[in-house]
Amino acid sequence: MKFSRPSAFVFLALALLMTVMGASAAEPDATETARRTWQLLDYIAVDYAGAVADGKVVRESEYMEMTEFAQTAASSLSALPDSAARSRLQIDADELKALVAGKAEPRVVATKAHALASGLLKAYPFPLSPSRAPDVARGATLFASQCSTCHGSGGHADGPLAANLNPHPTNLADRTRARERSVAALYQIISQGVSGTAMPSFQASLSDEDRWALAFFAGTLAYTDAERSAGAAAWKSASAARELVGTLDGLAQTSESALAAKIQPTAAAQVVAWARSHPADLAGGTRSTSLTRARLTESVEAARAGDRATATRLALSAYLDGFEPLEPALKVRDAALMSEVETAMGNYRSKVATGTAPEVESTAASLFALFDRVDTRLAPSESDAVSTFVGALTILLREGVEALLVVVAMIAFLRKAERRDVLPYVHAGWVVALAGGGVTWLAATYFVGISGASRELTEGFSSLFAAVVLLGVGMWMHQKSVAGRWQIYLQAKLSAALNQRTAWLLFGLSFVAVYREVFETVLFYAALWTPGNGLPLLAGLGSGIVVLGILAAVLLRTSARLPIGQFFAASSLLVAVLAVVLAGKGVAALQEAGMLSVDPVAFPRIDALGMHPSLQTLLAQAAVIVVVVVTYLINTRTGPKFSPDSRALDD
Repeated sequence: MKFSRPSAFVFLALALLMTVMGASAAEPDATETARRTWQLLDYIAVDYAGAVADGKVVRESEYMEMTEFAQTAASSLSALPDSAARSRLQIDADELKALVAGKAEPRVVATKAHALASGLLKAYPFPLSPSRAPDVARGATLFASQCSTCHGSGGHADGPLAANLNPHPTNLADRTRARERSVAALYQIISQGVSGTAMPSFQASLSDEDRWALAFFAGTLAYTDAERSAGAAAWKSASAARELVGTLDGLAQTSESALAAKIQPTAAAQVVAWARSHPADLAGGTRSTSLTRARLTESVEAARAGDRATATRLALSAYLDGFEPLEPALKVRDAALMSEVETAMGNYRSKVATGTAPEVESTAASLFALFDRVDTRLAPSESDAVSTFVGALTILLREGVEALLVVVAMIAFLRKAERRDVLPYVHAGWVVALAGGGVTWLAATYFVGISGASRELTEGFSSLFAAVVLLGVGMWMHQKSVAGRWQIYLQAKLSAALNQRTAWLLFGLSFVAVYREVFETVLFYAALWTPGNGLPLLAGLGSGIVVLGILAAVLLRTSARLPIGQFFAASSLLVAVLAVVLAGKGVAALQEAGMLSVDPVAFPRIDALGMHPSLQTLLAQAAVIVVVVVTYLINTRTGPKFSPDSRALDD
């Protein structure tokens, strides 16, 4: 067994990535189908009233459109992944078609369409809210420049082009329609457009953040200034409203009619008018477990009904869409509680997959108790600035040290081996990774919302890739550390091992090792940032950079003083440990993304070592350790014996 070229291990890593990514390629199609079907159902709920009244068709063209949309929605459901929930949804879709065909009352059709859309979202969750509070003033500017020529400056469908359009533009100030329409529905229309009308898709021309800002502004046009003024007081006095609309997710998805079913109708209109105009002022903001609780409750209901597939999807949504965005702030204030919740949510998913309904309910009950503690810890306090500084510092150090160790080990090795000509490849790798982090920050801030699943998959794949490559490098370095082999290696002047292909491998390893940490850090910082805490955040970032710089200098100076034989031995041990850590982190991330199952075991969670209390992560790390031990035994048994000359050279 010979490991003279670590670049060979890259092919195994790439094969792993291609296999796993190929297996998950169908998921975006299902998500897009669910999203478009949801949009159709919302459109029916809102616009059916303009087609039928008192059991008679009042606008033939619009009624034909409603009939077509109901048929299309029913057909689209059959393209979704099979589950017990899909069967129920198809029955409801057939009932909706029958209601439309029978010219049922608009209120009945709207209720049925909204219920079907809600059931669809529960069974096939997809993100339906902005990643941060939209800038409504920005939305007003966009509306004036992009929409007013058709919809008019006040949304009354009286713009200069409106008279020549067929069908006529939607009257966004029409209260009857507005009370049925959520901001999320407006966002979908702005993003996808409406076929057969002059309403175009703005997905290519406007960023995700701008589309949400535009949707929120458009959602305010049916309400008066008096309602907005009264809304702040109504919000404070209506606990049911805060429970339903207390997060951006709830605000985006809640219509006035849905809220009016919970509180007095006048108060519902006032709350909606105020909240849509002031999304950043919601009590608790996005730092609340409201969405997590809602998804978990729906998951328990699905599990109780025997629909494990839907319960699993909702459990994943509870974590990825609800809890994960809270992690950066919670980790700063109570890292132990964050780990406890993560472990408990993994255990819950395991119970959903294999446990009984009572076991699922019991595990969920313990989670709700943990969420109470989370909400308490995330409540605003006077120490927020200090917490932000400490959090920014510790996040950078935690994420940066692993990458630093990998890059410093490669630099020190190349210096020891007198192959400084390959150093530019390593430096280029981490520089490009930092630049990629900047692009990620721009994308996450201004263009797209990076979902929790995407984040976990990126971390999982990159961790496993780096673990495989490091394992190969560690085997090779240990082989050279065995007595005499480093001598032969140096005498060959590394010409065979450090060829162009291996140089590019070192570039790739440097890039992956740094980018996976930069990616995680960028998303943590984006979630940690809130208006007013920019200075503490930047101070923590700057302090972390200084500490990492000092640590890099110390490591490079220390490695330069080691005899080359000891250096090879120490480096091989370091990269082997890193491979074990990254293997555990990679598998854990894929579990959190729902790609791998979770089988809990009684074992302590040690984040620094990548150890998680699940059978899958521990087996992955055990497999890496077995490979390391076997390689060590093979290398030591087959290696040449020490000679006086080799010992002298080592000294």
